[in-house]
Amino acid sequence: MGLRLPIGDVTVLLGPALARLRVMAQLDEGTARTPGNAAVGVLRLVAGPDDPVADRLETLDAAGRGAATIVLVDRFTDGLAAHERAALLRRLHAVADGRAVLVNDRDPVAALAAADGALRVDRTGTLSYEPVGELDYLAS
Repeated sequence: MGLRLPIGDVTVLLGPALARLRVMAQLDEGTARTPGNAAVGVLRLVAGPDDPVADRLETLDAAGRGAATIVLVDRFTDGLAAHERAALLRRLHAVADGRAVLVNDRDPVAALAAADGALRVDRTGTLSYEPVGELDYLAS
């Protein structure tokens, strides 16, 4: 699967839950490349539903200081209350400074509120990217 993510943006993965899980499972941290074919560092952030918010915030801060070019945020807010989820998702912009961030969240609408773009996946696995500004039709 070829996938290009914009550097400096938070991109949320939208679509059926199973299709989103499949996309995230197919992303291989060891094969990420730049358009010129140079290898790039990838970091996958996951959290268990019982992990404290403070630990998750520390993980985000470390990701923002790290060398990874791509950060995969995979169900990182599971188990959190809505206000905690929103606070963590807003912090992703600091992580995206100089990186591409892809988010798969149990609540993709909450993640969309904090995103710059959306990568939509359908049941067949077809992917399409749209900037958030072009998704206003979803509100009608």
